[in-house]
Amino acid sequence: MSTLLLLGLVVLVGSLVQSSIGFGIAVVAAPFVVLVAPELMPTALLVLGFTLPLTQLVAGPRDIDWALLRSALGARVLLTPVGVWLVTVLPARGIALVVGVMVLVSVALSIRRVDAVATQRNALAAGALTGVSGTAAAIGGPFFAIVLQNERPDRIRATLAAFFVAGSTVSMVALAIGGQMHVEQLRAAVAWLPFLFAGYLLSGPVKRRLDHARMRRSVLAFCAISSVVVILRALVL
Repeated sequence: MSTLLLLGLVVLVGSLVQSSIGFGIAVVAAPFVVLVAPELMPTALLVLGFTLPLTQLVAGPRDIDWALLRSALGARVLLTPVGVWLVTVLPARGIALVVGVMVLVSVALSIRRVDAVATQRNALAAGALTGVSGTAAAIGGPFFAIVLQNERPDRIRATLAAFFVAGSTVSMVALAIGGQMHVEQLRAAVAWLPFLFAGYLLSGPVKRRLDHARMRRSVLAFCAISSVVVILRALVL
């Protein structure tokens, strides 16, 4: 129970970040879940990755780019079986490496700010990468977020939220069919829901009061450090 509560605080931070910039709950929380309770991956975070964006869509603007969303989702569905296969064949150590590398790549791309154009071709590529990373490591936002980075803030958040709701559903169904979804993982997700909603509620005041550039740098540094810890732990054990 104490482990779940400590991880719940990490979920709160991740929820706050995603509610503010459109993605981030898995990037922030996954390294710590893998480090402390790898048996909860990836289902527990996929449940959260469904619940938070659904809340955002219900309570916030729904300015969705449907053309890009369809392209990204189509590619994600096609590549989801690869993510299920990785969960089936890789031990917890392998999943840890996948998570750590994915987070580092996400941080590097965020720092580099690759100037991707919001085209259907780029959306297809982002969706394909997410089909693998989102299912195997519950990290599905950074690649599509890079494609959308030059869109309006409300459109970025709403399109990503719709992508996460549909994509997380596909990944969870695929994991269930593959026999990789367990009761303990679902219980952990339910235990973290209060932290998720707390992060969502806190994001409003935080967005108004904090300097966005400073917050972004802090989050990226936090994610980079956590991913390095996970990779080192996976290599040493």
